[in-house]
Amino acid sequence: MLNVTYHPYTLHFKEPAGTSRGVYLQRKVWYIIVSEVDAQHYGIGECAPLPRLSCDDVPEYEQVLADACGRLAVDGQIPYNLLQQFPSILFGMESAMLSLQGSHAGHSPLWLYDNAFTRGEEGITINGLVWMGSFEEMLQRMQHKIDQGFRCVKIKVGAINWQQELELIRVLRSRFPKEAITLRLDANGGFSADNALKRLYDLAPYHIHSIEQPIAPNQWKALVRICRESPIPIALDEELIGLNTIDEKVRLLDTVRPQYIILKPSLHGAFSGCEEWIKLARERNIGYWATSALESNIGLNAIAQWCAESRPTLPQGLGTGQLFTDNTSATQLEIVGEQLWHIDGRAQKEFEKEIEAFRHEWSDVGPTVWVHTSGSTGQPQPMEVEKERMAASARMTLRFLRLRPGDRALLCLPLKYIAGKMMVIRSIIGGLHLVAVPPSSHPFRTLAQTLRLLPESAILQHPLLPHFVALTPMDAWHTLQDEHERAVLVNVPRIIIGGGPVSTALHSALQCCKGEVYSTYGMTETLSHIAMRRLNGPLQDDWYTPLPGVDISLTPDGSLAINAPNLCKETLITHDIAEIDGRGRFRILGRTDNIITSGGIKLSLEAIEQRIGTIGIPYMLTAVQDTVLGQALTLLYTTESPDTTPSILMAHLNACLDRYERPRYMFRVAALPLTETGKPARARAQEIAEKMVKGAALN
Repeated sequence: MLNVTYHPYTLHFKEPAGTSRGVYLQRKVWYIIVSEVDAQHYGIGECAPLPRLSCDDVPEYEQVLADACGRLAVDGQIPYNLLQQFPSILFGMESAMLSLQGSHAGHSPLWLYDNAFTRGEEGITINGLVWMGSFEEMLQRMQHKIDQGFRCVKIKVGAINWQQELELIRVLRSRFPKEAITLRLDANGGFSADNALKRLYDLAPYHIHSIEQPIAPNQWKALVRICRESPIPIALDEELIGLNTIDEKVRLLDTVRPQYIILKPSLHGAFSGCEEWIKLARERNIGYWATSALESNIGLNAIAQWCAESRPTLPQGLGTGQLFTDNTSATQLEIVGEQLWHIDGRAQKEFEKEIEAFRHEWSDVGPTVWVHTSGSTGQPQPMEVEKERMAASARMTLRFLRLRPGDRALLCLPLKYIAGKMMVIRSIIGGLHLVAVPPSSHPFRTLAQTLRLLPESAILQHPLLPHFVALTPMDAWHTLQDEHERAVLVNVPRIIIGGGPVSTALHSALQCCKGEVYSTYGMTETLSHIAMRRLNGPLQDDWYTPLPGVDISLTPDGSLAINAPNLCKETLITHDIAEIDGRGRFRILGRTDNIITSGGIKLSLEAIEQRIGTIGIPYMLTAVQDTVLGQALTLLYTTESPDTTPSILMAHLNACLDRYERPRYMFRVAALPLTETGKPARARAQEIAEKMVKGAALN
């Protein structure tokens, strides 16, 4: 038995979408989510009837959808016999079931077909779309599409004054000859049976590739004559709507004999119905291409993957993903020039390959594996570590966080470093269900787009929500800035944040989390963390508590020493200056390698950054060689705001820092240097600062 739910969602157009049938400002869609009882796999599809056009745009639509979802849940099969007249519901269900199959195969639920497009190896050539508007608006929109790189452009016609539209086509063709630009037109049934041929002959001198649906549907007698006599090839679109049986489709094609048909899965019988149309068209030497029907990126992603299966040669109509202000970004569809690309497919596939390769390495007879240090103070260095010690580290974390077999763990960290590898090992040792997403600054993007369909009260109990995730401070910060991603993160029961210090601003933002959030302390040499401190709730603490089996002490110069026999053979002397309280807890005051001497005074870069706190823009402290001071404190910052000036920054620094703590230099940079794990790349920052000081001296 399946768990099948549906969720309405309203999309809003960036600008009014004008057609001969009227103007669209928004449109309503329904998302179907299909999951199995064990909740390990799920699929998502989109039901998107078009108002005033779809044959299933009827008042009882949602009730039919509810009944169909109930049958799918019980039978595990799409009720085709009940949905013949509801192609958009069929489209949503076929997409969701293909999505579920992709999840079973180890892919993301947005992976429906395994082809070159989905893998991110090839793009699909598409036409640009110019919506109706005033003469000036359409001319501007056309130019914009040309500037973007489109070589095939579709223009909506039939809504404004015909002579104005004709003049627009004339001007466009004079500027862009047929060798440079292919012009398609879409009348959406805006011509009459009486004036259609006259208008088509008016257009003939301008080398039009084809025109979609010149007259309103169900006028076959007139349409036969138009298709036979028109100087411009005719493509049927709306005419196909409601013809859902083989006999109906055959009768249309044999009677009208169009040059092309336009296939929209949500209007023309879903994927199965469109494939019937394709077979019949090929038998009659009728051309075709596919287009979307103003779906969100969920539906557009499904159509594009299906379309790519046939390796189309003509430009397709799949450029509608940019029309909405609130479209989902989960699918990461991107238009590059005149092609639509599925940019997350390859990343997901490659990341899964990395994980599988590491699993094989872990299961080999060899006692060690290789990892890389983070490179925060220089270049990352390879390091050989023992598997048994990594297993011991995994067991420590599993016990501390009370994780149980079957709990879902989200892996979103690079597998090159210890933090990513340890997530895999924890899943192996603890019997966790590992869910992997390619490392990015928004690891919850895809999940958020699915769970955003649910009321917030339902997210905590949802079977797709991970029980455990490890994040860098940067990933946590970016996630909290997006309301939908934040709604997921705040409900994760166990969150650990490592790889760098937690800023005051991030600490404050994390207080919205309902689960347990911990800052971790550790390094590659300790095989991930050896201590944690709670960041939220009544148990939050400024001090790190060592995990069982870990002893700490201080060296004479105040550096933290770690004795963890299960993790490392010898006592590890760190570069961190620390203090230890009477309960055996510790906190970090700074790093020995981030201590500078300026004018005879020792300064800790981290301590000063803590005192500065948040200033509304990213910044980092470093130091440069100075003849007088020995080392001069230098602040690097990045901002796009013209309101942020050095004088404003200095005013803030003067208010919170002592005179000897204030930076001597401040430089604006394009981006702050960070390691792959999101830590400040201090060595690189110093190089940048040194070059900028030298450049300033030359000027």
